[in-house]
Amino acid sequence: METASASSGSPVLSLQKVGRHYKSGDRTLNVLRGVDLDLHAGEMTGLIGPSGSGKSTLLHVAGLLEQPDSGSVFINGKDALKMSDRDRTVVRRLQLGFVYQFHHLLPELNAVDNVAAPLMINGMSRGKARKRAQELLRMMGLNERDHHRPGQLSGGEQQRVAIARSLANRPKVLIADEPTGNLDPNTSRVVFQNLFDIARQEGVAVLVATHNVELTTYMDRVLSLHEGLLAPVPRAGGDSA
Repeated sequence: METASASSGSPVLSLQKVGRHYKSGDRTLNVLRGVDLDLHAGEMTGLIGPSGSGKSTLLHVAGLLEQPDSGSVFINGKDALKMSDRDRTVVRRLQLGFVYQFHHLLPELNAVDNVAAPLMINGMSRGKARKRAQELLRMMGLNERDHHRPGQLSGGEQQRVAIARSLANRPKVLIADEPTGNLDPNTSRVVFQNLFDIARQEGVAVLVATHNVELTTYMDRVLSLHEGLLAPVPRAGGDSA
């Protein structure tokens, strides 16, 4: 089913006719069936669906963590499935960012160094990496907490550090799998508002899987995955794009 965005310009990420199935004994589970999805710069796209519907599989395919059985995945117009494993790894490291339900911060590092770490791994000097990290933490409202270690931060603050880290390399696409799943409703709203604001400012395309329907109000559009098919969810006023 066509789910192309109403945004103008070429998509930064495009899934075309993507299929993915798994074998379970004598059964074949068709998790993704000919999925089409375009993500554009600065666009927030929500992904909803029941547990086991394939949301994580779709995110893994979009994030080049899992190869589909059929179809194509384009990053900035280049077919990622035709790249070597090494080239795909480079694209994943430099052009994609990931946020998960659990923050996976390094407990021995403070917030600044957690955010700066991927930049230094990619060759940036420590001074420049820390400057970029401090800028992101300020945008996340954590400028007064940047020298605290994860154990000294609240759950919401830890997740905001994780989001800042995922944006450190200025990715084209940010993929988030239940990023507020462990947070209370009020903290979830704060974290999502931070994510929304910074993604807009940095021009990042964001794909978020969530069970929290309330948070989809932040999205430019919402898509539902059901029985392997992706479909737009009508918004208030009848807009389904």
